[in-house]
This record gives sequence, C-alpha cells and structure tokens, in this order.
Amino acid sequence: MRASRLLSLLLLLQTRGRMTARQLADELEVSVRTIYRDVEALSAAGVPLYGDAGHAGGYQLLGGYRTRLTGLTAAEAETLFLSGLPGPAAELGLGSVLAAATLKLRAALPASLRENADRISERFYLDAPGWYRRPEEVPLLPLVASAVWDRQVIDVTYSRWKEPTEVTRRLEPHGLVLKAGTWYVVARCDAAMRTYRVDQIIAATLCDAGFTAEPGFDLEAYWHSYLAEFHRQLYTGHAVIRLSPGGVQRMRLILSAAVTEAVAADGRADPDGWVVARVPIESAGQALADFLRLGADVEIVEPADLREQAARTARAVTALYARSRTAVLAEPPLADPQA
Repeated sequence: MRASRLLSLLLLLQTRGRMTARQLADELEVSVRTIYRDVEALSAAGVPLYGDAGHAGGYQLLGGYRTRLTGLTAAEAETLFLSGLPGPAAELGLGSVLAAATLKLRAALPASLRENADRISERFYLDAPGWYRRPEEVPLLPLVASAVWDRQVIDVTYSRWKEPTEVTRRLEPHGLVLKAGTWYVVARCDAAMRTYRVDQIIAATLCDAGFTAEPGFDLEAYWHSYLAEFHRQLYTGHAVIRLSPGGVQRMRLILSAAVTEAVAADGRADPDGWVVARVPIESAGQALADFLRLGADVEIVEPADLREQAARTARAVTALYARSRTAVLAEPPLADPQA
C-alpha cells in the first residue's frame, strides 16, 4: 500500500510540478505527517526531491528528473480502455490520435494486461447520448476545442430561443463539457462566465488575440454549480398528484427525475392505495403534457386550473373516440397533396 502511495506521490510531482505537503496530503487522502515521512523515504532512496519553506514553498523534483515507474495495475489498464470514447474524440477531431494512443498503450502493456484490455474492448461499449434523439451535427466543435486549448478569443454567431434569435458574442472559452451527448462550451463573455451549446453556434472565427483564464476557475465545480442553478430555475411551480400503483412504476420511464424523487421522498399512500405527492413542475403546459402520458394512472389534484385543463383534454379525447367508426370511415378522403 505504501509503495503504491510513494509512486503516486512521485508521479504527482512529475506531472504537476511544485506541490505543498497539504496539497499532496489532500490528493492522496493521508495526513501531512505521512507526506513528510514519504518524502524522507523517497529522498533516502535517491530520488532528487527537495522542498522550500515559506508561503510559496513546496516540494518538487530536480529539473530534468523523470521516472518511468508508471506501472499500471490490471484494474487501471482495463479502466483506461473502458474510458476511451471514440465518438466524442472523433467529434473533437482527435479520433486518429485516440486510436494511435490506444494502439501504443496496448503494445506497451504486458501480455496478461493486454489480454484483459482486449476483453474490456470486446465486452463493453459506451454510448453517451440519450435515447430517442438523433446525433447533433457539431461542425464547429474542433474550432471551439482549439480555442479552448490555446486560450484564444473567438467571435461567434449564436442561435437562441428568445428574441433576437441570432446574436453575436465575443467569447473567451475556458472549457468544454459533454452532457448526455450534447457539447457545451463554458466561456467568459462581458466579464461573466456563461454556458453555450456548441451545436447552436452558427458561425465562429478565431480572433488574433489570446486571453488569461479566470483566476481560480475550476471547470467541474462551475458545471455542478451551473446544473444546480439550472434545475432551481427550471421548476417554477408545484402540483399535487395522485398515482396508481401502476403509475408509480411507470413514472420512472416517463416523468422527470425531479418528479420521481419527490414522489419517492414525500409520497403518502391514501386509503385507495394510490400515492399522493407534491411535485415540482416547469410550467402548466409542460406538466400537462407529461402527466397525460400516464393516462388514467395519474390524477392532478392541484392547482385547480391545471386540473381543469386536464379535464378538458380528457373530455375532448372522449368525444373524439365517441364518434362511431362508421361515421369516420364515411368522411371524404383527404385531398391528394400530389394532385
């Protein structure tokens, strides 16, 4: 266990440069005192490692020193092959690079690990996009990715849902995120960090100017914060619904995660065996469309206007199917659009 930690410490310093004892301890999930002992052990083993005291201090390797002790465990090697996503890599323009890197990694592995890696590739395939959607075309993704990598300013024409539907923006792209098969670029615009769908960028031009990244910017932390705020703003109201036992089972395939979580957390069974719960909704129209997909397995209790909308829709559907089949067949056929 300690040998693995010493190797991890060495590789951290090799890849990241100077790091404090506290940073190393946090990364390796040990105490600072343990880091002190590990550093002493590495130094005693002849690793050219030195530390500086003070506010800007830390440990680092002597310039030019590198280790090739990057031995992978079986699980690590397998995970590397499992994490390769050829689709997103191809969209970024890195498909051939990924293929070459995978080939080199496979050639460098011992025979036993190579067999395990081949087994992973044969038995697992990761398909990131969700069901019931066509893959979006993102022709400008390689250009945006290049701007992210080189910290280069880009001018874009962006399509959005509100007026004006097309806008121009000067972006300082800090990172790319792939969420459920859709690419998003996180960029600074007008001194604020914003999120844009890459497939809605109509045109983009690389500017002859670079930019300095936002101090302390963390892409993962930003994205989680963005998602939390998105969900907070998405659900603007609540409804009270009753679900049959069958509806409770079916809702997981039909309703949003926010609704199913609310039912699971706060739902209570009534005397008829149905579950009553107060759930979040985006809007009356969206809620009606979602709830109606459950048919007679859901009853909207509140608000009153949403319940009445559901009742009107149900009456209209009943009236439609109350017409005799003979009357429907007797109506004149629709005009031939090719006539």
